[in-house]
Amino acid sequence: MKKLILPGCILFWAMAALAIAQSQGQLLTSFSPGPSTAAFHEINGLFTGDWQQYGQLFTSLQSKLFSQIFLLVITVVPLIFLLHYIVIGPMVFSHEGKQVYYFNLFARCIHWVAGISFALLVITGLLIIFGSWVGGGTLPRSGRIVHLISAVVFSGSAVFMLLIWAKDMIFTPYDFLWMLILGGYLSKEKKPVPAGRFNAGQKCWFWLATMGGAAMAVTGYFLYSFQGSPDTLRLSAIIHNALGAVMVAVFFVHLYMSLFAIKGAIHSMISGYKPEAELKILHPRFKI
Repeated sequence: MKKLILPGCILFWAMAALAIAQSQGQLLTSFSPGPSTAAFHEINGLFTGDWQQYGQLFTSLQSKLFSQIFLLVITVVPLIFLLHYIVIGPMVFSHEGKQVYYFNLFARCIHWVAGISFALLVITGLLIIFGSWVGGGTLPRSGRIVHLISAVVFSGSAVFMLLIWAKDMIFTPYDFLWMLILGGYLSKEKKPVPAGRFNAGQKCWFWLATMGGAAMAVTGYFLYSFQGSPDTLRLSAIIHNALGAVMVAVFFVHLYMSLFAIKGAIHSMISGYKPEAELKILHPRFKI
């Protein structure tokens, strides 16, 4: 039975994604029989045409502020990490000693499905935000379809991540100590930090990705289905964009930590093993 879980999930996600992709085209054509740009203008008119409770706020945020926030996120955050890499440098641990089996195959598969779909959400989300910068038209419209399909896949993955890791992601008192020293990443010395199977940073990212992802899914549903009052749609857009900016920033943190801050850390999600030397420093409370 367990062997059928992953293939069944993939089949379900594929069928759901196909159905949504078809409905996406129907949604756009239902607004306007003309070009896609005309349909988007008509959709935008629904948001901004009548300034009710959130109309003015939506127009102000959507016209300038959100694009500026996202621009800061995709430029300033990587620059901060580049500075950290130059000044502090990555943590390096020997991979020659004892290896500890850390992630089973099912957990790794779910993580990769979630990771790839989330990366596509980030890329297509930024494409939608900066659609005018690339001339609009087919590219942003295609990005919307990929964005929606990726959202369905990620939502399904998030459910399984909750089932797999929720217990290990519960915060403990020593997690706050980890926060105070930022996990030791601001020091060139390798000293044991207060962390168990997952550290406080990983826990924050987990709950933001799953619970924040749920909020993004709900607001995204309103934005794509246009179910609800104009104020509901406007508020959904505000929440979706604001939370999206936070999630993009923290996603960059996750990428930096797994690809650069700890040399070879990404291999644990490929092989399932972590070197014991790394666990003694970064996860000393984990019982090997």
